[in-house]
Amino acid sequence: MGQAQKRSSAGAALPTTAVSAGGRGRGPRGRQIAKTINNIKITILCGFVTILVLRGTIGLNLSPQTDTERQQLEEEARRVIAEIRSDGREPDPDDGPPFNPNVTFTFGPKISDWDTQRTQWLSSNPGYPNYVKGKPRMLLVSGSPPNPCDNPIGDHYLLKSIKNKIDYCRLHGIEIVYNMAYLDKDLSGYWAKLPLIRRLMLSHPEIEWVWWMDSDALFTDMVFEIPVKNYENYNMVIHGYPDLLYEKKSWIALNTGSVLFRNCQWTLDLLDAWAPMGPKGPTREEAGRITTAFLSGRPAFEADDQSALIYLLITQKDVWMDKVFVENSYYLHGFWTGLVDKYEEMVEKYHPGLGDERWPFVTHFVGCKPCGSYGDYPVEKCLKSMERAFNFADNQVLKLYGFRHRGLLSPNIKRTRNETTSPLEYIDQFDIRRSGPSSGSKLIVEGPGRSENDHTAYGYNLDSLHLDYM
Repeated sequence: MGQAQKRSSAGAALPTTAVSAGGRGRGPRGRQIAKTINNIKITILCGFVTILVLRGTIGLNLSPQTDTERQQLEEEARRVIAEIRSDGREPDPDDGPPFNPNVTFTFGPKISDWDTQRTQWLSSNPGYPNYVKGKPRMLLVSGSPPNPCDNPIGDHYLLKSIKNKIDYCRLHGIEIVYNMAYLDKDLSGYWAKLPLIRRLMLSHPEIEWVWWMDSDALFTDMVFEIPVKNYENYNMVIHGYPDLLYEKKSWIALNTGSVLFRNCQWTLDLLDAWAPMGPKGPTREEAGRITTAFLSGRPAFEADDQSALIYLLITQKDVWMDKVFVENSYYLHGFWTGLVDKYEEMVEKYHPGLGDERWPFVTHFVGCKPCGSYGDYPVEKCLKSMERAFNFADNQVLKLYGFRHRGLLSPNIKRTRNETTSPLEYIDQFDIRRSGPSSGSKLIVEGPGRSENDHTAYGYNLDSLHLDYM
């Protein structure tokens, strides 16, 4: 990325000041009315389009219609679609005034006793425990913008991405939420995850860990399971490298595309400290200048959530880092360019359940932006690579049902075994859920002394899972 710009001192001030007494306020009523009106427009539009289709296909003549009327209808359809793409509503006075960059952003009233509130709630609601069968209750969260993709095929790959996540969560007993709404109009884009994570924590006190994963990240090891026992004394787990964080102050020392947050007061405090760099406009732009000057290799652009978090953890290390686990023993985040072309080699040499460079847990397509109109890499290369990653993971799921993809670039599948009168014999052999790990197990194939012939990880019999995935 080139040389870093001259760094400011570690104590560089954030582009915020004390919060005003008025705070921020907005009401949902106007937004709900606009949404209802827009839904009515869409319903009417769909009715007209249906009439057009019937007339054009079976010659149905419900009423005379001139070319001028048809043209007007088509223009109305285009207008409504454009309205949906842009925002779907007019400016709503109930949203309140635009964010004032001269005050510090807040989510609302400060919560300072969440651990006490949550403990009392869990005690009063034994039917909603935060641990089930000795394992912490986990919620995977992902999302995408509310509007259609600029690139139409991007919606197809978003669908594949959520299918991949649903498969993994189903196999490992993890709950899942997929969001398509901006919960805070000031925290959009990169920053939309912060108010979402906070809201889910407060609305689901039974959840112990909230796990954010970007929509452009795919599970590619459907057997591997996060070793949560390793994190009993930590409140955040994030992929990264301590030397890049503290010695080089690199803007890519950590990756926020796949990160775990414990549902606790510490996380609420972190979000409160993190979010003030995110409001769009002058605040985000100024925070971008500060993080670019402070972090090595960072290009000059508005503040993103990842750079802001790295800046916060470095400049306030004593406040936060004793509860942050920087994970790199497996690929909680695996950069795609060094992985997708090696899947065939992985199948020949290794087996699922490893989670590291030999069989990556997560493959993250950073820089591809399949939903956008631009990206850092050629669109064709990104889409082919995402197809390979999806099918590589999907083969691990399909194996139980006796199928696999014809190739890593093919959506078509073929049978891998014949039908039988004793189908239950395959369940113990191929069902990931039945051969799952015990809560107390831990990875025994990591570190310099690990062996390629080691066929146990997290309690799985990996001999039965080393299959033909191509």
